[in-house]
Amino acid sequence: MKIGCVKEIKNNEFRVGLTPDNVRAYVAAGHHVYMEKGAGVGSGFADTEYVEAGASLIDNAADVWHLSDMMIKVKEPLPEEYDLFHDGLILYTYLHLAADKEQMDALLNGKVKAVAYETIQEDRFLPCLAPMSQIAGRLSIQEGAKYLEKKFGGEGILLAGVPGTPKANVVILGGGTVGMNACKIAVGMGANVTILDVNLKRLEELDNMFGAHIQTLVSNDSNVERVVKDADLVIGSVLIPGGSTPKLFKKKYLPEMKNGAVFVDVAIDQGGCGESSHVTTHDDPVYIEDGVVHYCVGNMPGAVPRTSTIALTNATLKYGLMIAGKGLEEASKSSKAIYTGVNCYAGKLTNENVALAHGYEYTELSTLI
Repeated sequence: MKIGCVKEIKNNEFRVGLTPDNVRAYVAAGHHVYMEKGAGVGSGFADTEYVEAGASLIDNAADVWHLSDMMIKVKEPLPEEYDLFHDGLILYTYLHLAADKEQMDALLNGKVKAVAYETIQEDRFLPCLAPMSQIAGRLSIQEGAKYLEKKFGGEGILLAGVPGTPKANVVILGGGTVGMNACKIAVGMGANVTILDVNLKRLEELDNMFGAHIQTLVSNDSNVERVVKDADLVIGSVLIPGGSTPKLFKKKYLPEMKNGAVFVDVAIDQGGCGESSHVTTHDDPVYIEDGVVHYCVGNMPGAVPRTSTIALTNATLKYGLMIAGKGLEEASKSSKAIYTGVNCYAGKLTNENVALAHGYEYTELSTLI
């Protein structure tokens, strides 16, 4: 199969879909890899490394799209790339279609076979989302601590405090991979941490993990409203695989919160879990509403591209090789994980949560392949 990888064009996105080691694995399996020149530079991988691994370097992205049977990316295609879609193309990347109707329509109209990292699922685990969730969770505390600084509009409070001063109160909405990793860093920095989730078993696991260092609470409107009033930093880390995120963080909470408190919405890729959230970029990451600093960057792990690229491609390579080796149809039949990753096929929506998010017709993939 002809495999393509282009430079990401999203704002301040420096990750890349393939490392030189990944290229070597595809070439060893008998595939041909086309890399856009400079695609890996932002993650610290030189063009020469890709050539040594067996890739063909191509001067411009349009030619890579045209030559490829399967395009491997990191982030969703942007509007300027929609015209490069072609019938039967396999697109393997993060898509987050529940929050992006325009992209979804372009994929359907282009009859692209779109496989989303974030919906590949094995035994209720999301293996291709997990590494970025780990990074985003850890980054959320790092970024939140920074924007608590006065010069950014924050309270001017140190997350860990010092002897004789109060520690910051950190509230984490959602106890999944993002929430657990945010919790780990917040506890490590010495903050007071409260974490909420609807799943009692998960709260028990977190309690066993962190013990007396955290407070666990069942997530409901009353508990969320009560704890955010005293919060210095709130982390939104709620996820419904492929679907729109429920708005747990209400606008009505903002006037009740501390002036200069910070809200980091890690769920913004899926539409965000805050009613007051809208997507920001690394160039302009924050805005203030009702005195609360909002950080809603849609590609948080892009800030640490070397770590992120290696972590992501460690997870995606296995499934990419299966798709390239068997074709998407046979790979989907033999792997439930890949089957769950297919969001669009032959102009049809094949992910039920995405279809529900937009009120579109859902088609079971098995009826198409």
